[in-house]
Amino acid sequence: MLKLFRPKADLRNLIALLVIVSIVITLANTLYATWRVQRQVLIDSTLEANRAYAAKLASTSEIFFQLAQSQLHYSANQLSRDFGNAGLLESEVNRLREQTTSFNSVAIVDAQGVIKAISPESLTLKGMHLTSDASREALTLRQPIISKPTLSAANNLLVFVSWPVWNPEGDYLGYIGGTIYLKKKSILNALLGEQFYRDGTTIYVLDSNNEVLYHQNRQLIGKTLPAIVSPRDDQTNGSLMMAGPGNTTQLAGFAVVPTTGWTVVALKPIKITLDPLSGLLMKVLKNSVPFALLTLLVAVVLARLIARPLFQLARKASRMDAQGVSKEIGGITAWYFEAAQVKRALLTGIGLVQDKIGRLSSEAQTDPLTQLLNRRGLNAVLEYYRTVRQPFSVLALDIDHFKNVNDSWGHDVGDRVIQQVASTLRASARQSDVVCRNGGEEFLMLLPGTPLDEAQIIAERVRLGIAEAWLTDVGRITLSIGVAAWNGSQDAGLESSLKQADAALYEAKNAGRNCVIVAAP
Repeated sequence: MLKLFRPKADLRNLIALLVIVSIVITLANTLYATWRVQRQVLIDSTLEANRAYAAKLASTSEIFFQLAQSQLHYSANQLSRDFGNAGLLESEVNRLREQTTSFNSVAIVDAQGVIKAISPESLTLKGMHLTSDASREALTLRQPIISKPTLSAANNLLVFVSWPVWNPEGDYLGYIGGTIYLKKKSILNALLGEQFYRDGTTIYVLDSNNEVLYHQNRQLIGKTLPAIVSPRDDQTNGSLMMAGPGNTTQLAGFAVVPTTGWTVVALKPIKITLDPLSGLLMKVLKNSVPFALLTLLVAVVLARLIARPLFQLARKASRMDAQGVSKEIGGITAWYFEAAQVKRALLTGIGLVQDKIGRLSSEAQTDPLTQLLNRRGLNAVLEYYRTVRQPFSVLALDIDHFKNVNDSWGHDVGDRVIQQVASTLRASARQSDVVCRNGGEEFLMLLPGTPLDEAQIIAERVRLGIAEAWLTDVGRITLSIGVAAWNGSQDAGLESSLKQADAALYEAKNAGRNCVIVAAP
């Protein structure tokens, strides 16, 4: 024995479940979106901060080197007047080192590379012949230079800044130069080291060969690190994400010192940058959950309120054939559109079902000759259309010269002609169309949801189908058809549309029969 499937879930639970799922998904999406946005904001802000910081340090270093060269330039002008004055040379090197603190040491070297004066004197290098790369470069180029990192005679890693000395006649006399120590305390270390951020940011400086000139970890000074800027790039500052030790990601900002070609790099691990993110997400979650729970509670209450009318209507729908169910359904409060429409449909359906059971039987609504709906069945359909405001087109059809058929071949043949016409009309109708015998040789076809122009096409097809058919005993017959439409509006009477179809039918008769006439809308 078959059992009907009875769903266990009802609309109230489904709506509540939908709301819960929606809130959870929305909350999760909010957290994820917040995480993504804040993560990118932190990364972008750190990259920009590092870029700006590196640019500031590069600018400071550029100003320092310009001032250092300006100081050397001034001293070179002083020395050019009396380069052979030992007292002047000693006085100038001491003044440069002690007044400005720009250099760790200052030396004056003649055109043969021999040190003429040096400060501090503790270096005991006076009279020595310099053979370092920086010295040879200064003697060869005879122009202002800032050397690459080099080892001094005292084995100090340093940068050498020099300026050539020329006498008034244009003869090259030598140069004056100052050293900046990279691994010891110096003005460069002070400029770069005393300003660094105390948030995990690391500062280091690379020369054009990617050799470390400055690093907070002094053990890395003189080492070679991966390049930040390609030699072919003309970008003076910028930011990027780069790989760090142990597969970590570093957020780097960089800037180039124009005079030296050095690259100042400000570096911060992405892990340190994103550390505040977890706390931020917890704050978002803490503030979101109470509102989510409140929304959930309100949603569940509203779900029950919304589902209540439909739940009540669904229970009554299973008892549509019971007495008094219409009154019970009428007492249900359907306070929104969908529930009101369901309620109205149920009442209409109950009315049709009970009307069919109580007053109309199949025999009472069917024409016994053609098995089409009779006038009573037609009235039931029209009442249903009126209740649900179903627009339709109507075809009023009449067999031309039917009296001659009865007079010439008798009523039995006339009945067979009516049956064959009815069969042809039934075959021509769509599933939703209604065909009925209106009496005698007259028929009606109701075409629900069909506009007037489409109804005219259907009428013409029906007319041609009858005209081209060969009927037993009588041969060929024709139909006259009138077409009208009802738009479903209560303002336009349904009966008036039927009368318009009848009027159009008689107009077709008067027009010579075997034609279709459409009533004016």
